[in-house]
Parts: sequence; C-alpha cells; structure tokens
Amino acid sequence: MNQVSEILGDKGRDVIRIDADASVLEAVKQMVEANIGSLLVMKGGEITGIVTERDYLRRVALEGPTDEEVTVGEIMSSPLIVVTPETPIDECMALMTDRRIRHVPVVDGGEVVGIVSIGDVVKFKSKKQSFDIQYLTDYITAG
Repeated sequence: MNQVSEILGDKGRDVIRIDADASVLEAVKQMVEANIGSLLVMKGGEITGIVTERDYLRRVALEGPTDEEVTVGEIMSSPLIVVTPETPIDECMALMTDRRIRHVPVVDGGEVVGIVSIGDVVKFKSKKQSFDIQYLTDYITAG
C-alpha cells in the first residue's frame, strides 16, 4: 500500500514557515516567491497553524482590511489537521476531500517533516495509475 512518505520522497521535505505576527502581505509574498500555496505558522517556536491562499482570499480579500493591517495569526487555520509518513495515500486523499483542505502537514515523532498538497496526491495517483496500466498492457500483449 502506498504511503505519504512516497510523495515526500518524490517532492522533497522542504517546509516554509512564517511568524504569526507577520503581515498577511509578507505571507503572500513568500508564497508567490516560493510558488507554494501554504505556510506553517509559528508562534514562540511552536507551530500553531497553517495559512493558505484560501485563508487569504476568504478572510482578507473579501472582508476588506488591508494586507498590512492583518497578521498571519489572525487568518490562519488552526488547529492543524496532520498525517504521518505512514498514512496510506488513499486515506490522506479522503481526509483532504472530507475536510475540504488542500494542504496537510506530515508529522513524524512530533516534528513536521513535510507538507503534502492535494495536487501532490493527485499527481502521485495519476503516475501510479499510468504505471499500472502499462504493466497490465505489457502483461496482456506478452501472452
């Protein structure tokens, strides 16, 4: 059974963080520069939540306060919903679909070891499906 650790093996384990007191504008700049859709939010050395593009759109862009006035801590999603490296990919996908979240931190022994996006999951599943189809095609045509 495929596990989340396989996705992290393909994409890497980089995790970008931002302080809860940083402005939302700074968070948006960091996400754009890194071409990512979420940042883990830190307060006092602890991870306290996650801020995503969706958080920005729903809580700042539509509600009106300016980017400089709002802190990341005010719009972050908390508490975190997490998976482990051993979580089956199908379970991770179901969790993300049921909870309507697009990014989930991967935690191992209390430490965040990566973040998986729904795009990462879909890419992995698609790649695996293509491999399975090729394997079956080769098996059928070899007989």
